[in-house]
Amino acid sequence: MPGSIEFLPVCRRRVKVLYGNDEYRYEQVENWAKLPEGWSFLDVGGIAVDTEDRVYVFNRSHHPMIVFDSRGNFLTSWGENFFNRPHGTRFSDDGFVYCTDDGNHTVTKFTPQGELQMTLGTKDKPSDTGYVEQPDLAASIDSIVRGGPPFNRPTGIDLSSNGEIYVCDGYGNARVHRFTPEGKLISSWGGPGTGPSQFRLPHNIWLDNRDRVWVPDRENSRIQIFDAAGKFLTQWDHVVRPTDVFIDNEQVVYVSELGHVSGAGPGVCLFTIDGKLLARWGNEDMDHTSDLFVAPHALAVDSTGAVYVGEVAMTHSGLDRGSRVIQKFARKR
Repeated sequence: MPGSIEFLPVCRRRVKVLYGNDEYRYEQVENWAKLPEGWSFLDVGGIAVDTEDRVYVFNRSHHPMIVFDSRGNFLTSWGENFFNRPHGTRFSDDGFVYCTDDGNHTVTKFTPQGELQMTLGTKDKPSDTGYVEQPDLAASIDSIVRGGPPFNRPTGIDLSSNGEIYVCDGYGNARVHRFTPEGKLISSWGGPGTGPSQFRLPHNIWLDNRDRVWVPDRENSRIQIFDAAGKFLTQWDHVVRPTDVFIDNEQVVYVSELGHVSGAGPGVCLFTIDGKLLARWGNEDMDHTSDLFVAPHALAVDSTGAVYVGEVAMTHSGLDRGSRVIQKFARKR
């Protein structure tokens, strides 16, 4: 696997800017999300796309789940007055929406219309890991002295081929938890640290078509890969503060990077399943008047290969980017 990430050249065709490289080229869809007047996402915690290419944007506004069609037309919203701090979301194969809330320490299951089906964890009751939230993120993470039971600020959710639920947990913990489809805890693994099967902010989670578990270990700047039972298999260390992973049907691995370490800025990377870099786009410098990205936090890919990237610009830099806090990049074939 390559040892570093390079910024690939931006190609120009007439007045259109194409991002990416070779067969993986993308064009930004300007002003994709058509929010109702006066609305803003503030931050995007997670993104999920259903089988009809409807895009569910899990965000930190007064309307936590906002749903759009593939053209960015507003369809509906739900979750008002329910969530504390939206973080991650996924669709299950049977059409339910799962959400993690790292503010109230719960994981929830909904119908696509927003009807609550199940809750894991106890609202506002974090597990004991020694975690103490502090102004400095690194100091907060360093306060975790042990891996604890579910949950302390859970971050990501995904499901296996047989419907088992996997949760990474998160800002206040350093573990992955595995549940039955009904929500009974099967096992947990992980702990604070930098070694294999240890985490410094397991930030999201993805299960591939072999039920291998991919965990962006954000503050360790790596992705750890486990088997379904939690056995460590390997890791990718050629990413910079990864925040989310998505693997499509062609086995292309999409990674969003927060960046800002060793001169690498925020961006999106595409890899083969074996870790070969296919494309990357982003910005190295931080100029909030012209940045393509400020703080990529979540991504998803629809059936056409379009990539949706959501950011937490408000949390990261105090910026309200309006509808641009989620961007669509249409694939050019």
